[in-house]
Amino acid sequence: MESRFGVVDPMNQYAHLHDLAARVGSEIGVSDWLTVDQARIQLFADATGDQQWIHVDPDRAAQGPYGSTVAHGFLTLSLLPELARTAFTLGDVGMGINYGLNKVRFPAPVKSGARIRARFRLIAFDPLPGGAQLTLEVTMEVEGGDKPVCVAESLSRRYTQAA
Repeated sequence: MESRFGVVDPMNQYAHLHDLAARVGSEIGVSDWLTVDQARIQLFADATGDQQWIHVDPDRAAQGPYGSTVAHGFLTLSLLPELARTAFTLGDVGMGINYGLNKVRFPAPVKSGARIRARFRLIAFDPLPGGAQLTLEVTMEVEGGDKPVCVAESLSRRYTQAA
C-alpha cells in the first residue's frame, strides 16, 4: 500500500485492526528512512521556543560535544507518527489517537542531516469498544549508528471505520 510517505511493505499491511491481536510480542513494521535536516530542527525550535544553541547555532555547535547541531529529543519523539505511517497499515482503521507514553529515553543524539527510522514491536493489544489500544515498543535508530536515538513505549488508540 502506498502512502504519501512511501510504500509500506506488504508483510506489514493488516486488513483488520484485530489481526494484530495475534502479533503481540512481534515486530509489526519498520519505517522508511527519514532525514532530519536543519530546517526541520529550526522549525521545531521556533514552534516550541527551545532555541538552545546545540540545536540552532551550527557554528557554535560545530565546536560542541557532537560536532554539529542535533535534533531536540522531543522533535525525534514527535516524528513517531510520521514514521509509523510508513511502517505498517491497518486497513479498517478510520481514526487513531495518541493516548500517551509509558517510557521514553534518548540514548544517542540525532545530528542535523542524519537519517532515522523506527522499528515497531507490539507489546499489548487491548480491545476497546469500536477499536483497540495498542502498546508499542518503538526503537528509533540513526543510519550508521550503534545506539538507538529514541526508545519509547507508545500507547495509541485505533478505531475502525465503523466506529
